Amino acid sequence: MAIHSFETMGTMVSIRIADAELGEHTTDDNAIAVLNEIEHEFARLNEKYSLYRDDSEISAVARGDLSLADASEELREEYSRALEWREKTDGAFTPHRPDGVIDLSGIIKAVAIDSAAKQLTDAGFVNFSVNVGGDLTTSGNQAADESGWITGIVDPQDRGTVIAAVRLNAEFPAMATSGSVERGEHIWLRPETTKEFIQATVIAQDIITADVLATAIISGGQTSLDQITQNFDVAVMTVAPDGTLQANARFQELVAR
Repeated sequence: MAIHSFETMGTMVSIRIADAELGEHTTDDNAIAVLNEIEHEFARLNEKYSLYRDDSEISAVARGDLSLADASEELREEYSRALEWREKTDGAFTPHRPDGVIDLSGIIKAVAIDSAAKQLTDAGFVNFSVNVGGDLTTSGNQAADESGWITGIVDPQDRGTVIAAVRLNAEFPAMATSGSVERGEHIWLRPETTKEFIQATVIAQDIITADVLATAIISGGQTSLDQITQNFDVAVMTVAPDGTLQANARFQELVAR
């Protein structure tokens, strides 16, 4: 298995390619080339959308130096996509900070992961995973004698303990976890919402859906959890401040036994 890791967006990226035999169009040189392209794309997205960079396009919009109407088509499309998710989650997910500043960090990491998976597929790879800070998407199988990819979900109050192991498969290949324990308070709660969950894990058909909905559950609490499990075909597990776990039937079906 080939493993390529690098740091970006304030976290670590780990790409694993498990193809046992590299075919005619998947040479070692091809692997190196696509991994370099992926690394450059992550860097490009970070340079464009990071509010921690004064020279990013999103920072220029935040300062008022650049109007949204004059921003790049790509930025406006990502903002529009985020607004669509705000509607789908009844406002639990939002591309705006409490002060009104546009912040697309809640979706851009997932966009980068999704792009990396497409680049690997286009390069001819079948069995791989792209993991960015614990959010990941997968394709194919982890090993010749193992279907799907098995990954663990850690206890938010004890990072050395795994509270569940799940098998990501062709139907549900992507998983994202949101919470405040590991990264601090980076998700804004609705004004009427107390902190009902300290961690939410969502497994979905694509990483953007998984990442957005995990954030929405932390932000919107039980109300958003109920809405999401009713309206979306996803697997969900949450952790309450007292350690209580909730998992829907879909999640239980994916638990690795």
